[in-house]
Amino acid sequence: MIPKKIFLTKGVGYNKEKLLSFEEALRSARVAHLNLVMVSSILAPQCKIIPASRGLEYLRPGQIVFCVMARNETNESNRSICSSIGVAVPQDQNTHGYLSEHHSFGQKQKEAGDYAEDLAATMLATTLGLEFDPDRAWDEKKEIYRMSGKIVRTRNVTQQAVGRPGYWVTTFAAAVFCELEDNF
Repeated sequence: MIPKKIFLTKGVGYNKEKLLSFEEALRSARVAHLNLVMVSSILAPQCKIIPASRGLEYLRPGQIVFCVMARNETNESNRSICSSIGVAVPQDQNTHGYLSEHHSFGQKQKEAGDYAEDLAATMLATTLGLEFDPDRAWDEKKEIYRMSGKIVRTRNVTQQAVGRPGYWVTTFAAAVFCELEDNF
């Protein structure tokens, strides 16, 4: 099975019970009705990133769905947590890209998202056998990475939250594969 489409989603949940805070985060991300199966980090060649609202139209309640997931949780009051998915897509659509998951404590949302993008771009570069320093390769003006003449676009989806007294908080971010093609 090769994914043809994915969407990015995120959510946050608060509850006195740890499991129920995760359920609330899934509801916030609009994927609580699905059976999520975590997979590793390859974005198939020619896989399109579509809006979550469109991707959800492909899925039915109870369906087993593959995703790259980031999840973090705390019951510590005032503790900041983040969950982030980074995406690195090469300009050559016939080459696979990468998805990264990042879970952090104490980071701001933008910092966690940028870090997840750097991770995805670094994994892609090393797979292609390229030397890569995310700080030197980033083209701020064009918002792209340049790797040995190859252009890579990145993005992220990141959920940040702060712990509340007496509650568990769960942050959730995911890249959900929503249209698969049998390759047998």
